[in-house]
Amino acid sequence: MALHKGTGSDRRLNVTPFVGITDPLGSMELAPPVHRLGEGAVAADTAYQLIHDELMLDGSAKLNLATFVTTSMEVQATRLMTECLDKNMIDKDEYPQTAELERRCVAILADLWHAPDPDTAVGCSTTGSSEACMLAGMALKRRWMRRNPERYAAGARPNLVMGVNVQVCWDKFCNFWEVDARTAPMEGERFHLGAEQAAALCDEDTIGVVGVLGSTFDGSYEPIAEICAALDELQERTGLDVPVHVDGASGGMVAPFLDPDLVWDFRLPRVQSINTSGHKYGLVYPGVGWALWRDHEALPEELVFKVNYLGGEMPTFALNFSRPGAQVAAQYYVFLRLGRAGFKAVQGACREVATYLAGEIGKLDCFRLLTRGDQLPVFAFTTTEDVNFDVFDVSRRLRERGWQVPAYTFPADREDLSVLRVVCRNGFSRDLADLLLGDLRRLLPELRRQPVPLKELGVPASEGFHH
Repeated sequence: MALHKGTGSDRRLNVTPFVGITDPLGSMELAPPVHRLGEGAVAADTAYQLIHDELMLDGSAKLNLATFVTTSMEVQATRLMTECLDKNMIDKDEYPQTAELERRCVAILADLWHAPDPDTAVGCSTTGSSEACMLAGMALKRRWMRRNPERYAAGARPNLVMGVNVQVCWDKFCNFWEVDARTAPMEGERFHLGAEQAAALCDEDTIGVVGVLGSTFDGSYEPIAEICAALDELQERTGLDVPVHVDGASGGMVAPFLDPDLVWDFRLPRVQSINTSGHKYGLVYPGVGWALWRDHEALPEELVFKVNYLGGEMPTFALNFSRPGAQVAAQYYVFLRLGRAGFKAVQGACREVATYLAGEIGKLDCFRLLTRGDQLPVFAFTTTEDVNFDVFDVSRRLRERGWQVPAYTFPADREDLSVLRVVCRNGFSRDLADLLLGDLRRLLPELRRQPVPLKELGVPASEGFHH
């Protein structure tokens, strides 16, 4: 709840007295404190109304073009999730059918990503892609330790190669699990990891290379096949065998349907593991992620715990031990509901809106497109050099109309570049895109009358959360 000054002992509870309470005057009692427990209880309807009213200050999910996270599902999916909120899905012997739905989802993803044997695929659900990345990173490190026991015992420090554009969870993994992060900076118009840069950073202590299928900075796919080819050449030349993990947080649920000929997944022998976010373009409310390995060899056995499941053993690999089964049930619902044709239609509609919106913004002479939404349904753009406003001014003014369009500065070595980014999710329609365009066009004359970007007048350039 929002912060309030004072002890709360003299605040009147100013909610409408008619909220379904037998005694309407009872709801006009003194308000409870917000930073400590009150002395007594309040009516359920009153507690609901207090919190509900505060949450009205949150932004509208429909107008939030900053997040990749799913913000709308069908009522049947919501009902199904409500029915599963009390199920701790880690207790597989207690909730065997929820465990079965998880197993089916893993098999579906394994088939979608061309695993060698989808029916015996190794994988699990997670709280989100961040946990999935942690698990994949742990497997990479443990495999490196197995291959290099003497070097590790002698104090060799393992490293992980990735682009500077990776999601922050990879920095967390390297910090938590004592792995050096070797990041390739951006250069010119290359805003993600390239094949040449990946191979150049590898050595005998590299546990793996992370390729991103859909950078959060601009929506572009990293060239996974080219990275694998460069690592193949590196192995031929030096003997170094460096595995690849694909962070497909968003693209893993887009490319199979819209870019089926793009080779990025387990069709590439060097790809050992893949993660995705079910709660992004997997079309499920947060939070659920998925981690899959190409086979049992890719996931060291000592990392897998066995639990009793229908009188037998079922492997489990997760950081969290208590997690509701609701999101897993919802993921299976979406798979069952849409099928391949449905996913292709939904993701195709998102890309169509993204490319349309990017094209219209590109026609405005004050903006320059970095990407066009033709990979992930996401695009980034910046202001041209001849205008006297910047992306932070645009973001600030759009927010006055309720639009949440993040503005942020790129990392090394393109700190000179600041952009706006638009994420087109399921539910962001062509009509809403036209409304955004209309608001953008209306505010441009006022922005053009600014003498300089407002940050030069002391107004802080607030960066939006862009992952």
